[in-house]
Amino acid sequence: MSHTPTTKQQTAQNEQSQLLKLGLEIAPLVIFFVVNSYRGIFWGTGAFMVATVLSLVLSRSVFGRIPVMPLVSGIFVVAFGTLTLLLQDALFIKLKPTIVNALFSIILFGGLLFGRPLLRHLMGDVFQLTDRGWSVLTFRWACFFAFLAVLNEIVWRNFSESFWISFKIWGIMPLTMAFALAQIGVLKRYQAEG
Repeated sequence: MSHTPTTKQQTAQNEQSQLLKLGLEIAPLVIFFVVNSYRGIFWGTGAFMVATVLSLVLSRSVFGRIPVMPLVSGIFVVAFGTLTLLLQDALFIKLKPTIVNALFSIILFGGLLFGRPLLRHLMGDVFQLTDRGWSVLTFRWACFFAFLAVLNEIVWRNFSESFWISFKIWGIMPLTMAFALAQIGVLKRYQAEG
């Protein structure tokens, strides 16, 4: 007797999978925060680099692939973390979020400029949207990434290092979650007919 999963079981498995992905993306930041609070920014940066690489390896082994955004961010964490440690200058790790978010924003805006909403390629297996829906969603995320780049610049330049590190977890993560939840209306409004 074959045992095919019900829709309820598939939904539960999908939710668990999404939670695991989120955990793998957040864990390196939490480790950075904790290690920094006990040992300082340079130890925190080293731990952040190791945790990021481990997170990417786990993503690959559990899900069979590494999502594009965490991969790009991971490359920058390792590159800017290495500069931070070699030069003993925290400036590089502080610039990383600005550069990564600006890069994501530019890429998404560039795709729209050429009539290619790039989020379709990143999230097309999760959401089924109309062409207009993909364009609207891509535009909104491009604007949000630009906002995060500017916000990072304001915070690291005007506040203490410990505030900046705390803000990365207790400010940026909730803002990103709230923004993502605010896009549910777009997902519903522009859902493609299956």
